[in-house]
Amino acid sequence: MSGQDRPSRPTLVTIANELGVSRQTVSNVLNNPGIVHPATRERVAAAIKRAGYRPSAAGRALRTQRSMAIGLRLYRAVDGINGAVMDRFVHSLADEAQRRGYHLTLLTAEDADDEVRKLETLFRSGSIDLAVLTDTGMDDPRPDQLAEAGIPFVAFGRPWGRPDPDAHPWVDVDGGAGSAAGASWLRELGHTAIGFLGWPEGSGVGDDRRAGWARAVAGLPASAELSVAVLDDHPSAGAEGAAELITRGATAIVCASDSLALGAVGRLRIAGLLGDDHIAPLVGFDDTPVARALGMSSVHQPVEAAAVAVLELAIDAVSANGSSGPGRLLQPTLVPRQLAAFAR
Repeated sequence: MSGQDRPSRPTLVTIANELGVSRQTVSNVLNNPGIVHPATRERVAAAIKRAGYRPSAAGRALRTQRSMAIGLRLYRAVDGINGAVMDRFVHSLADEAQRRGYHLTLLTAEDADDEVRKLETLFRSGSIDLAVLTDTGMDDPRPDQLAEAGIPFVAFGRPWGRPDPDAHPWVDVDGGAGSAAGASWLRELGHTAIGFLGWPEGSGVGDDRRAGWARAVAGLPASAELSVAVLDDHPSAGAEGAAELITRGATAIVCASDSLALGAVGRLRIAGLLGDDHIAPLVGFDDTPVARALGMSSVHQPVEAAAVAVLELAIDAVSANGSSGPGRLLQPTLVPRQLAAFAR
């Protein structure tokens, strides 16, 4: 193909001309989407994606005096189940960052203090513009530490245990709504003794999911005391917890994770509670590849949408006004399934 035949590279101007908007509007959608009307933002974003436009990171860095990089800590994978959600999140975050002309700077850390130290070093050296926190917990010290260091950040996870729920920008999935949907579905199947299998109080995420189950089983006396907490988020712990719930009369179980559900399904089988319709009276959480392969019902988190929301808040956090607005709570969806033949 000759130089004359090669398609011209899309630019802000060509996209603006195509849509009949200003070049600045297209630029705002990329760099400061919060100030653009939602309908216009969606139309421009669709045109940007359709055209395959990629901002010049080098040019933008020169104009803005920014590195166009986002610091993110990678955690060690505990098993082949629990890391699935974060794998999806990191991939989606990298994809969305690239689309907006940013890139991820990945790091590892021994603990929370080490993570903050490394992020501060990267920020002070100009290697990152901001950070994304994940795996937030009760009374997490990292938000205050980053704020004190003057590092803009967004958290994927709520500010558990903090008096001001919007002290910093965050995006999260409503785990309580997910567990409630699972328990309500089991009620529709005719179960009245629905147990919850989760973790000890104080985890934030686990407390939220337990609260959702409790709301959904309110009015079912047989379910009132059917809550069991296990220390490890592992199938072996799930099997032990499910055995206790079944002994106490549970005929169906809502689990705080797919790891726990994987252990629980075997106990339901042993107890003869799977039924003839091949629908296990069991709901996991995270809709991992393991759950899909086994045909276990699970709660699906909109992780890809969360990554987009995190990037929007992140760009707002480093914009001129520095205003990111309140946190964003996304809704999960229940995915009912029939058990695969080899899992029955």
